[in-house]
Amino acid sequence: MTLTSKQISLGFLLAGLMNFSVLVFSKLFTNTTIAKFDPDVMSNFGLLMIVLWGIGYIAVSKSYASVKWLILVFALEKLIYGLNWFFWLIDNSLSDVFSEDTLAGMFYSVYGVNDWMFCLFFFYVFSKVFKN
Repeated sequence: MTLTSKQISLGFLLAGLMNFSVLVFSKLFTNTTIAKFDPDVMSNFGLLMIVLWGIGYIAVSKSYASVKWLILVFALEKLIYGLNWFFWLIDNSLSDVFSEDTLAGMFYSVYGVNDWMFCLFFFYVFSKVFKN
């Protein structure tokens, strides 16, 4: 499968918007349940950094071809979050999160899938740009 430049730009926009979704899940940083279940990564500060990463993705959506190494950084960042989610699932129960807060449960159910998906996307874009 080959993505066009327009599709890749849209992918960067979608990645950014998905990161902005933490504002909904965290109820604008007032949802204490998210931080309770992963205080090191998903504190309000951590969630704010996720929003900043999202701004970064959107910022390069039209100029991604000129920042190939930054795309690799994006891919590695998503890999790290994806791994964090995987190990979090091993040690935690989604039902415990859902029992405290539905939005927090939904967040923990989907954030890793999102990160793995965009990790693959960023690695794909990096490899495509690197070859050129």
